[in-house]
Amino acid sequence: MTDDARDREVEEGAAARPSRFPDPMVMIFYILLLASFLTLVVPPGAYRREEVDGRARVLPDSFAYTPDPGGFSLGGAVDFLFSIFVAIPRGLIDAAPYLFIVFIAGGLFNVMTRSRAMEHGIGTLVKRVGLERRGLILWLGTFVYGLFGVAVGFENNIALVPVAMIVSATLGYSNVVGVCMAVGGIGVGFALSPINPYTVGVSQTIAGLPLFSGALLRTALCVAALSLLALYINLYVAKTADAQPGRRDAGEGLTRDLADYRMRRSDKIVIGAFALGIVVIAVCSYLAGTGALGRPWYINEIAAVFLVISVVAAAASGMGANAYAAAMIEGASKVTAGALVIGLAASIRIVLEDGGIIDTIIHALNAAAQGVPLAALAPVMSLIQGAINFFVPSGSGQALVTMPILIPLADLTGLSRQLMILAFQVGDGLTNLIVPTSGGTLAMLALGGVSYPQWIKVILPFMIAVYLLCFAFLVAGFYIGY
Repeated sequence: MTDDARDREVEEGAAARPSRFPDPMVMIFYILLLASFLTLVVPPGAYRREEVDGRARVLPDSFAYTPDPGGFSLGGAVDFLFSIFVAIPRGLIDAAPYLFIVFIAGGLFNVMTRSRAMEHGIGTLVKRVGLERRGLILWLGTFVYGLFGVAVGFENNIALVPVAMIVSATLGYSNVVGVCMAVGGIGVGFALSPINPYTVGVSQTIAGLPLFSGALLRTALCVAALSLLALYINLYVAKTADAQPGRRDAGEGLTRDLADYRMRRSDKIVIGAFALGIVVIAVCSYLAGTGALGRPWYINEIAAVFLVISVVAAAASGMGANAYAAAMIEGASKVTAGALVIGLAASIRIVLEDGGIIDTIIHALNAAAQGVPLAALAPVMSLIQGAINFFVPSGSGQALVTMPILIPLADLTGLSRQLMILAFQVGDGLTNLIVPTSGGTLAMLALGGVSYPQWIKVILPFMIAVYLLCFAFLVAGFYIGY
């Protein structure tokens, strides 16, 4: 074949292939550029804040635009362009806790994979349940992860994600099925948890309502949403798993016949240490969320628990110190790309904060709710909260910013405070599953081996369906006087 013929064949093959979705790093850099452009066209502004019980609260009617020096200069343009690239290392530094917990969790599960404890445990479980009932396993898995989301939190469950990868591989599916089960279950459970101390607890405290009151409707919505997710995974994601782009890693899943699996003593120690660690994280996270622990308990403390589990797992499986260090480094290297995406995404918020436009955007979004029919106000506010969550991807942080505005709005319009909080919860929590500024979601995707664009492609139909479900509950809540 001549060089010209070969070139024509390469060109024809490239033309026949569909255009690829941008790499996650590229796509998030595009969003960073868009955020930077917004700082040029959106006027900066700010709400005044006051300190109440050690927390900064927004004064609802205090928004004012801040002076903008304006004017164009060559030096200013150069500084603006350079600041975009400076924001990237600043984002990496700001998101360091997320980056390091991803590295540590990656190392932990590489150690546990080498010990074969998870494989033996899941193989034994599947043997007892039966591979032909894998649909039931997906349902149970979705609700188990949902329960962890309800009771433990969101980022606190990062270490559980790789377990779902082993389950999905065991059942013959790609990683995308496991990620939907784990990340989707945790995300929905956390978003709609009736006892979420970070969103419901903070919001009800600001609103002067009894802590975790109104739990019955929230519980019904949470169960309905998890059922919808399990149904979606079984009827769509699992059926099209071979067509999904998630990888299947060598070493994942089962390496022998189901009948040969049993639990060794070392397996029980490793899994027991892991389970105990998760319980410690759950209890301490809940106590810290309610203030009963008396000290912070978040990413750094959770990462420390992961390290303790990894040491116990290495010792129980007879792994030497050098082998343990090598396994941790190897595991961390597998999730480096996903960890770097987290840092790049954090730079978006830094650009918006530096531009002073976050409060301006929040003010404009809340103003847009004026004039909305009362029965539709709760669904509209949930959409607005979802948009705000892109800029303030923290449940408690967003509650502190928006609740002092939304509670008076509820009083003025005649909407109940309880329903406004539920609208806030839906909008804030569910969008954590899709906004690229959610470090916890990107961390879980990194551990699951599914890129952000791949995740968006598979989860978007469910997001539309679950929002419609939530809107139905919000409207029903209005009519029943919730």
